[in-house]
Amino acid sequence: MLLSKGFEVEVYTGTPHGEIVGLSDKIVAALNRFVREPDSRNVEYTTAPLCRYEHLLCDLVRPRLRLRDYLKTLGDYTLIPGSSLSLGRSDRFYRSDPGNPYHTYIEQTYGTDVVTASIHINIGIDDPEVLMRAYRLIRVEAPLYLALSASSPFLDGRVSGSHSTRWQVFPQTPKHVPLFESHDHFIRWTEEQLAAGTMQNVRHLWASVRPNGDRRPYNINRLELRICDLVGDPILLLAIAAFLEARLLQLFQDPGLDPLQRSRLPASNRAEDLLALTAANEAATARTSLDAKLCHWYDGQPLAAREWIEQLYQEVAPFARHYGFGCFLSPVKKILRQGNEAQQWLAQIDRGLDPAQVVQGAIRQMHQQELELEGQLCPPWVA
Repeated sequence: MLLSKGFEVEVYTGTPHGEIVGLSDKIVAALNRFVREPDSRNVEYTTAPLCRYEHLLCDLVRPRLRLRDYLKTLGDYTLIPGSSLSLGRSDRFYRSDPGNPYHTYIEQTYGTDVVTASIHINIGIDDPEVLMRAYRLIRVEAPLYLALSASSPFLDGRVSGSHSTRWQVFPQTPKHVPLFESHDHFIRWTEEQLAAGTMQNVRHLWASVRPNGDRRPYNINRLELRICDLVGDPILLLAIAAFLEARLLQLFQDPGLDPLQRSRLPASNRAEDLLALTAANEAATARTSLDAKLCHWYDGQPLAAREWIEQLYQEVAPFARHYGFGCFLSPVKKILRQGNEAQQWLAQIDRGLDPAQVVQGAIRQMHQQELELEGQLCPPWVA
């Protein structure tokens, strides 16, 4: 049985020249399934939880085509790939809902560090304790998903020095989020944070991974991976989701993969050591993605992100083949071979282009990919 999967997709709007323009208030008023972010320059849509990858593909593409059609009614506007304010302006916040007090708190506390575009992948897991075990494993392996998805090497028209500028600046909140030992631990911790004011509400948990549900922390039924940069190519995004699902299926068969059990780090301080190791891995991956030098949660030994992903791919590929989605997993090898989007963009910089030219080319490429996929794979849709 395949797991249910859904995506939250944040994307910038702007001009074909790469200027990011805030339009979310108009979009949300006109289109269903789109919601605003605190800054008006990006907007979010969600896909329904589905099991079949071919159905997910169409559910990813259609809302973007619908959004593009609407943007044409407003002027010469398009969608901007990437996860940071590649061509500016990070010095100013453009409020999408000036009367929203939570947005006021976000702007005053974090500024434009939160004005990023990303992909959140939600995987359905009904049993809360199984979900917590999945959270622990994916939390310590989250840097690998960032390595595959990094797409924010520019900020304000300049090369930032990081492959994921987004994850370099994004405020992970609260500062210390445990490797929850149980569902009860997650409930107690969340209640404590709300009482202390370190979380403004149950949504105010901005870590690389979190347990999620309709009434969290009490009713939880899905794992939300939040670390990924925006992946413009839907086929590659589904490959990353397949990599995640196959790893979870492997965990379900072998619950001993739980890092709190399997790791060889000293038992006396294992949870905190794993968190420290993971934080260092996330920071390294934000800087150099697939080329980052990481330390494995199993024994602390160093290895490159690319090498770790290749090892895991060999482990999880049999599960993907057994459950019938091996073809959707295989493009992970393309990312390893050709580099993620950030690496491809920086290669264009090395060949003499500037960030504006790179972003403009990526805008055209993303639109073309959507048109090809819609024409080849998705049945006609009605606006």
